Amino acid sequence: MHDRPAVSIDEDSAKRRQIIDGARAVFLVQGFDAASMGEIARVAGVSKGTLYVYFENKEQLFDAIVQQECGAQAEGVFDLDHNDHDVEAVLTRMGIAFAKFLCRPEKASAARTVIAIAERMPEVGRKFFESGPALGIARLSAYLDAQVEAGVLKIEDTEVAAAQFIESCHATMFKPIVFNFGKAPTQERIEHVVRIAVRTFLAAYRARS
Repeated sequence: MHDRPAVSIDEDSAKRRQIIDGARAVFLVQGFDAASMGEIARVAGVSKGTLYVYFENKEQLFDAIVQQECGAQAEGVFDLDHNDHDVEAVLTRMGIAFAKFLCRPEKASAARTVIAIAERMPEVGRKFFESGPALGIARLSAYLDAQVEAGVLKIEDTEVAAAQFIESCHATMFKPIVFNFGKAPTQERIEHVVRIAVRTFLAAYRARS
């Protein structure tokens, strides 16, 4: 293990971020297997010696990137107010924000890279899923539970309903990006798809008086 140079906490954090940003750029372009520590050091603008001070290998670097991605997952999209019973407005805002967050080319690239390495590094895949898709479903499910309790919605299984709604919000938009078939959707397209998702959801689950 290399000795870490005597630097301030801020300098240490900035250098770590610099390396992670460089590694992310290399991984997203070359994939995990083709990426080399030498190329990562070059793109990050550090020496290989400095790189190895912070990270012993590609696996550590990739895990750090996934941790950072997980920390930014959905960026507050699923912070829902359980006391807000205007379900149509809440789901519309959430759906549009989520689709905009997800349907960015860099998010698709990150998903591709994680999927490609998940069999070899299952812990990385688990962290990515638990801190991303699973967390979003759990938070939306909790909001739906509150609406069922308030008599606004009638849902047999809120976990399934939450997962279905989230999937429908990016229908026709995310998978084409993942497979390099299409470009990022426009704001108009996102709003169109999400409004259909919301109407379909409410038609199925709005409580009848």
